[in-house]
Formats: sequence, structure tokens, C-alpha cells
Amino acid sequence: MYAITIPEPGGPEALVWAEVPDPVPGEGEVLVEVVSSAVNRADVLQRQGFYNPPPGASAYPGLECAGRISALGPGVVGWSVGDEVCALLAGGGYAEKVVVPAGQLLPVPDGLDLILAAALPEVTSTVWSNVFMVAHLRPAETLLIHGGSSGIGTMAIQLAKAVGARVAVTAGGPEKLARCAELGADILIDYREQDFVEEIRKATDGAGADVILDIVGAKYLDRNVQALAANGRLAIIGLQGGAKGELNLGTLLNKRAAVTATSLRGRPLAEKAAIVAAVREHVWPLIADGVVRPVVDRTLPMRDAAEAHRVMESSTHVGKVLLQTTATT
Repeated sequence: MYAITIPEPGGPEALVWAEVPDPVPGEGEVLVEVVSSAVNRADVLQRQGFYNPPPGASAYPGLECAGRISALGPGVVGWSVGDEVCALLAGGGYAEKVVVPAGQLLPVPDGLDLILAAALPEVTSTVWSNVFMVAHLRPAETLLIHGGSSGIGTMAIQLAKAVGARVAVTAGGPEKLARCAELGADILIDYREQDFVEEIRKATDGAGADVILDIVGAKYLDRNVQALAANGRLAIIGLQGGAKGELNLGTLLNKRAAVTATSLRGRPLAEKAAIVAAVREHVWPLIADGVVRPVVDRTLPMRDAAEAHRVMESSTHVGKVLLQTTATT
């Protein structure tokens, strides 16, 4: 098969489309013929040499894919060769074939194109596990999403609105904020021009956000805590603004607030399977009913992954950037 390899860390040009050995499914795994994959920030970090795959994972980038099952490993039940699926991966999505633990498979939602299904596994798993399973967002609460126009952000807006929450977003510029508003965001904050702490307080009569979903990390840590409401919950899922920050614990104590930080890629298989099962139960019906949909900025040939990474790093996109193989029929 062919896959995107990274012979040496570097810029987008470090991504090389090369012939590599076919993977073989082991116990409890299936082999998926990949139709499409999606680009995530973690892929960029891996290309740069800052985010190696966990032990035992594929060396190729790609944390999600969609395609068709072409072989079953020993012990796999509930799936058949030919099934159209999408999958959460620890790596290997930028390839024509990938091995997937059966617990990380999802059926393609009813009414959704197979190619577009690659935009779902990582964002739905990340948002559902953090906003709902960890932070327990409830109806009528306010959720603040940093990076509202990203793949994570566009999914978080829709899922929060689907459960009856009020949604605030930060994004860079009026065009991105307008796209967030189209998806249902109620409070629009241009982080380039506005102080999100001040704006969220204004919009909530001084109360603050009940839940904050943060991709920035250290740079926003103290301000995020300031923006929390009493009994608020801050869920950190990214470190785009650094890994080390200072926090006033007195503010956290006074608000009886909680700070959590999670990652998805390196979790044990059983934990990932539980998250995927929850996504299938709670999110898939919303997609089938048209309440929630993937937001895709563009689709590029997989061999042009370098261009996809340039788009990702430029931050000009809204939603997901997909990579498509030739195996579409």
C-alpha cells in the first residue's frame, strides 16, 4: 500500500507519499481500506517531531478515517467485511489501509457520505468525552469554546446547542465568527479585538461560563479561571499557547471550580472504546437526524497532505480538512 511517511521531522515538505508494507489485523482488530482521513493539529506536531505515536501505534500520521472493512482479525464480532465505517485511531490514517481495534469503529451515520464520515471520529470523541462525560454540561448552562471555528469548535457548538446549552465562542475575525453564528453560537468574541473574560461576564450578567473548552493551554489558564462561573469546569484539551502557566488557586477555591486536562490518543483501548460507545449512543442519532453535521472546509488528495498541513497551519480554514484516497468506489 501507499502511506504518508515522515522520514525526518520538518515542515510540510517532510510528508512523503511512499510505498510501505500492508498492515495485518491482530486479535480484536480489523483492516480498513481507507477512503478518507482528516487532518488534526496533532498530525502537525507529529510531523514537526513533537508528538510521537504511543507505543504499538502506526508510525504514520492520521487520527481518524473512513472506509470499508476488508479483513477481520481473530475474535472480532459484530462487524463484517464490506461494512462502511469510520474509526478513531492512534495513528495510521494517512494511508490506503489501516488496522483498527474493533472497539474504535463506528458505523457511517445514516444519510452521511462515506468521505465526510472521516470528519467525525476525533472531534465527536473529544467533545463528548470532555464537555459531557467530564465537564457534565447541562441544559441552560453556558459553554465557552476557544477556537470556535475549528473542527473541534464547530462540533462543540452543535452538540451544546442540541442539549439546550448557551454557547459562547472565541475566533479570529468577523468571517469566522459569522460561521460560528450560523451553527448556533449565541455569544461571539473576536479574540484579536476583545477580552474574552470581560465579554463573557457581560453576556452572563457577571456570572461567567459554566464550562470552558480550551485548546490554548498556559496562555489562557489564569484568564479562563477568571471567566468561570461558580462551580465552573475548565476542560483543557490543547497546548497551542504553551504547557506551563501560573494559576491563582484562591480564585479556583472561591469559585469551587475544577480544572481538568485530557488527551485522547494515548488512552488505554478500553477507555477509548467506552468513549466511542458513548458517541455512538448519544451523537450518532443527532447526526442521522440532521441536527448535527460535520463541517468540512475542503478535501484534498491524500498524496497532497503537505498542502493540507499548510492550510491547517495558516488557520484560514473553518471546520475540518479532509484527505481522500483513490478508493472511493
